[in-house]
Amino acid sequence: SLQGGQIISGQATYKVENGVLIGTTVDGSSNTFLAIGPFKDFELEFEVNVDDELNSGVQVRSHIAKEGDPAPEGSKGGKPLPAGRLYGPQCEIAINGTAGNFYDEARRGTWWSLLTETEAVRTEEAKAAFKKGEWNHYRIVVKGDHYQSFVNGVKTADFKQPGDPEGHIGFQVHGIKKGTGPYSVRWRSVKFRETK
Repeated sequence: SLQGGQIISGQATYKVENGVLIGTTVDGSSNTFLAIGPFKDFELEFEVNVDDELNSGVQVRSHIAKEGDPAPEGSKGGKPLPAGRLYGPQCEIAINGTAGNFYDEARRGTWWSLLTETEAVRTEEAKAAFKKGEWNHYRIVVKGDHYQSFVNGVKTADFKQPGDPEGHIGFQVHGIKKGTGPYSVRWRSVKFRETK
């Protein structure tokens, strides 16, 4: 169900059909998120299937920019974000070998594996874990300053960063250029558990 979720940052659409959450691009829309939370420590599991032309992600412990907020700490651009923009750690969903890595969405604009010098976790097995055109199982574990992700049972990220102790979960539909799409990303079997 979409109950309690807030669609922010863009114009993509979300619907639930037969227990599957479907996010679909809208021509020319920026990144869009279905956000819930905030949460601190948790485990999140889901299966995801994404059209080849699209990438996606799930934000964890991310923040919603408010009118008048300063630029986020560490911001690549050094400018305030538009009100309603979701920013922070994002677990990547993509067919290009980056699946399961964490990106610092709309803030530092780079991979957490580089920021935390944990690129060694990004083995060839990790880069090949995501299966194009199939349903892929994700498990994301966030406890204290420790972040881990597993794609189809393969560890794809394992790092520590204390800067985001609490924040929103956001299911992303990536923005697309005008004249392309529509493309969709689908999530099912979503299981969420807060931990202590």
